[in-house]
Amino acid sequence: MYLQIMDQIRHRVALGDWAAGQEIPSIRAMAAALSISVITVKRAYLELEHEGVIVTRQGKGSFIADNPDMGSALRHKELDQHLEAAIDAAHLIGLPEQELQTRLRELLRQRQEQRKESSK
Repeated sequence: MYLQIMDQIRHRVALGDWAAGQEIPSIRAMAAALSISVITVKRAYLELEHEGVIVTRQGKGSFIADNPDMGSALRHKELDQHLEAAIDAAHLIGLPEQELQTRLRELLRQRQEQRKESSK
């Protein structure tokens, strides 16, 4: 469960929903909102602090770390995880690397065409 909390916080930072310096819910408030143990949330916050995603100030609360590049770095990390999963899936079905690259280009081209059609 703590991994899910970490993923959600990283995701919000990556999307810009939670900006650098913004206060996030207290451990107790987050635990109450999710109906889970305070210990679970505390572990997630500690891990995020070790990663440099959040900072905790004694008596003041927890905040998104003041790093303007963090959102971009988290977006790249999230994208890399999805691309690695696609690489693993291609490997499992025996798809050669060149074919995977070709397929990705085709999907990108289709997406661009869809955007053009929807903007008309």
